[in-house]
Formats: sequence, C-alpha cells, structure tokens
Amino acid sequence: MPFIGSRVPVWLLLIFGIPVLWLLWLGAYAISPGPPSSAKQIEVVIPSNMSLSAIRKILAENKVIDDDPRFAMLAMLAGAATKLRAGEYAFEPGSKPLEVIDLLKKGKVLYRPVTIPEGTEMAMVAEILAAEGWVNLQRFLDLARDPEMLESLGIHAESLEGYLFPDTFYLSRGQQNEAEIIRMMVHKHFQVYNDIVQNAGDSLPAVSHHEIITLASIVEKETGNPEERSLVASVFLNRLARGMRLQADPTVRYGLQNAPGPLTQNELKNPTPYNTYIISGLPPGPISNPGRASIEAVISPAQTDYLYFVAKDGVSHYFSSSLEEHNRAILKYRKRK
Repeated sequence: MPFIGSRVPVWLLLIFGIPVLWLLWLGAYAISPGPPSSAKQIEVVIPSNMSLSAIRKILAENKVIDDDPRFAMLAMLAGAATKLRAGEYAFEPGSKPLEVIDLLKKGKVLYRPVTIPEGTEMAMVAEILAAEGWVNLQRFLDLARDPEMLESLGIHAESLEGYLFPDTFYLSRGQQNEAEIIRMMVHKHFQVYNDIVQNAGDSLPAVSHHEIITLASIVEKETGNPEERSLVASVFLNRLARGMRLQADPTVRYGLQNAPGPLTQNELKNPTPYNTYIISGLPPGPISNPGRASIEAVISPAQTDYLYFVAKDGVSHYFSSSLEEHNRAILKYRKRK
C-alpha cells in the first residue's frame, strides 16, 4: 500500500518552492562580488534626497554594483530602503551588494579636510570652499550677510566677517550645504571664544564680544609673529583708552576692498568707515577671521605703555611709548630698506 502523501501536489510546490527559489536568487546576488576594477577604491557621492532607484543608478554607473533590480529588493528586505544616507563613500572594488547597503545604511562617509588659514577674510573663505566644490560662492556670501541667518546664530552684526573660525574642518560631499558649513564654523568660533573667556577669569577688557573680535582681526593682520600679538594688542588698547586713532593700515585696505601695493596718501585720506586714520575708535566690524591666538592677545594683552610700532623687518616690529621715539625708529628702520 503506497504511503499517503508520497506524491506532493503541484500547488504545494508552487506555494513553498517559488519563495525558496526567489530567496536563493536574491541571496546569490547579495553575496556576489561587484564588477572588477583596477582602482584601489571607488569614491562615489550620494546626494541628499535621492530615491532608491537613483542611488542604484549612481552605484551602477560608478561600477560599485551591477545594475540589477535585486539591489532595491535587497535594500527593502534589509529594512534599509529609506535609510541609505547621503555623503561621499569609498567602496572597495568587488564589494558585495549587502556590504554596500550596510555601508550606506550606517553612513560611513568619507570625510575630507578643508583648512581655512587664520586671518582669512570672509570673501576668501567662500572662495576656498567654492574652489573645492563645497559651496556655491554667491549663495555662501548671501547667507553670510542674511539678517535671519545672523539672528539665528546670535550674531549682532552686518555679516559673519570675524565669526567664521579659521580651522581645519572635515566635510563629506553631499552631506553639508552652505548653511550647515556656516553653522559649523560659527559654532567653532563660539566654542573657542567662550573657552578663552572662561580661562581669562576677571581680566577681560571692558569691551563687547564684537569689539574684541574686531580688534583681534586687526591684530591678526598687523603681525604674523606669534610673540608680538599681545604687544600689538596692547598698543591698540592703549590708544583706544587715550582716545587716539588706531591708524592701522589693514583697516584702510579692507575699506578699499584690499587695494594692492603700498597705500598712497590719497588712499589713507579716503573716508571709508574702515579708515582708522580718519575715524575714531574701532571700525564697524572685523576685517578678517582671527584665530585663537589673536583673540587671546586682545582678551589678555601684554601690560605695556606702548602707543606705536614700526616694522623692523618682515618678521618683527619695534615698539615705542612716545611719538619722538617712534619717529626715530621710523628713520632707523626705513633707512635699512
């Protein structure tokens, strides 16, 4: 007598067999290496707000995966269909689709360093970032002058000049837009500024945050010698305390949109808001983005009675307490040139 059920009905095979075959078909794809490549790594940018099909197309065009509909199926089965993150990625050639999905889901993006030197002006910050493809230059500058953006950052000024902290930032393509990069730089400014203020204790000068940054930006432009920053700061603070004009050439240049070459007598007499040979006190705002050392120099300046300084060479200055001594120094050091 034949065993009951020894002959499996066709419908039963269809119910259980087809899904098994489908899983085997999908599983084989999941662990199959991607296209071969001679490159050590394949760098790909996944822009934000990309659909799953668009991501698959980008990966296939860059030879990370084969162009196969099973990629979307696998992403959905892995619960990652809506969790693949934007950014720049570095894939090893021959990566398996499941590995690619896991990397995108975890957001293991490639970060690249971007360095903004100390004393860089806002317009040049925009140019550095735009040259490397991180921002649209005009959009960045428009945001840096946008009243709503400034208010959201807690800055009471006409622009972000002085508040875009010069440092090395690590960015990933496709992740940060202009506003996010600005917020990152301003956040760093406040982080550094608050740390300096906290360390200074009760020795803070009786000036506002904006005035400190404005003066620090002038110190930054006046000397590249780290040992002189606190001396230069003391000169300007002493002059301000006595009601003397700062007479700082870098402010004149800034007001003239960085006129090239030595300043002429006509340029020194040009009545811009930044001409500290004409105006009293500080200019309306910073003339560059100062680094930590220049901010520290203004907050904790050297205790001197200096009122003047003149360049001795390309590195250092001679400091004087009286106009007579200053004039003698000018004669002495300019004869050497």
